[in-house]
Amino acid sequence: MELTFEKILETSNKLKGSIINTPFVKANKLSSRFNSDIFLKLENLQLTSSFKARGAYNAIKKHTLKEPNNGIITMSAGNHAQAVAYFANKLKVPSIIIMPEQAPFSKVSRTKELGANVILKGRTLNETTDYVNTLAKEKNLKLIHPYDDYDVISGQGSIGIEIFEKIKDLDCMVIPIGGGGLISGISIVAKKINPKIKIFGVESDLYPSNFNKFKNKNLSCFGDTIADGIAVKKPGKKTFPIIKNNVDDIILVNDISIENTISDLFEHERIISEGAGAVGVTAIIENLSLFKNKNVCSIICGGNIDSRIYAGILNKKLSRDGRLARIRIGITDEPGMLSRISNAIASNGGNIIEIYHQRMFHDVPVKKAKIDAVIEAQSIKNINEIISTLRNENFEVRIINETSN
Repeated sequence: MELTFEKILETSNKLKGSIINTPFVKANKLSSRFNSDIFLKLENLQLTSSFKARGAYNAIKKHTLKEPNNGIITMSAGNHAQAVAYFANKLKVPSIIIMPEQAPFSKVSRTKELGANVILKGRTLNETTDYVNTLAKEKNLKLIHPYDDYDVISGQGSIGIEIFEKIKDLDCMVIPIGGGGLISGISIVAKKINPKIKIFGVESDLYPSNFNKFKNKNLSCFGDTIADGIAVKKPGKKTFPIIKNNVDDIILVNDISIENTISDLFEHERIISEGAGAVGVTAIIENLSLFKNKNVCSIICGGNIDSRIYAGILNKKLSRDGRLARIRIGITDEPGMLSRISNAIASNGGNIIEIYHQRMFHDVPVKKAKIDAVIEAQSIKNINEIISTLRNENFEVRIINETSN
């Protein structure tokens, strides 16, 4: 079977009313900052907070028309799982979902809340495949594959239809790749409407599976990544031929850069993105020469991120930007020291986030002590001004990092 533009257009029309036609916005601050016109399709605002709702609904709906009495099964790190659980429940189809043992807790719990029978098995999606196939045969279940299914790919391609209803003159599209369902569907639409458009796929540098096959490389696929939604070890049998035919290049991005982009999207555009959703914008930022003065579109493909991890990313970015710092201050152990320190910090516009007065557990004389403080400031320059003021007050001060003692 060959998936065509006409088939995706038909699917897009059928999805109307069942999925959300998500906002398509210009990222004004990022565009100005990086001298490009950057447009974003906000699939983080889709049902179940991910583009996966589109393909899942299309595939499950077709299944219920053909085999209304049979249940379904799938394997997913989280977003496809939630989408399948949501629509299986809505269409009253029993569902079993196999998730990796390392799947984020928030995604596992949400999938269970949506009514699915969740089984944790293996560390990655690929490790669950044999188990899923065996269970599907034993229980006569329909496999709704996360990406290697033409009905799923066709559903994801509806994003492309919606984008080109808003804008015709795109120069480039920068699209996340996990298994390849998203970029396959969108690329069919994009190349049909605008054959000259450049399409770039983006993978985590820890899971460069499509990159390897696309460029005949042999980089390892292993590790824990913030972009867990695209941590796929093997390209799809149905998706990769489409990628090879339609995609111009594949870019790799690392976790630190992805984390910075997650923070930038929130700070500058007030967009909440998970790791996989941020890789497209990351690739734009990391490869400005490719996209300068161009109309560029990326997909924020999901917003399912654990709140604890999200808070950690935002705080780490503040630290990297010099707006959070840990300092150690040597003092004489006498009344009024903490007051002098807080006044010195406040006089420079700083704010104390945490403070720990250590008398017992550092190798210091009995009449001295050390203060460890986390301070919030406006910039690295402001941090240095605070340190200078403290030193002028005759305090010993140094910045400490994670490995300092």
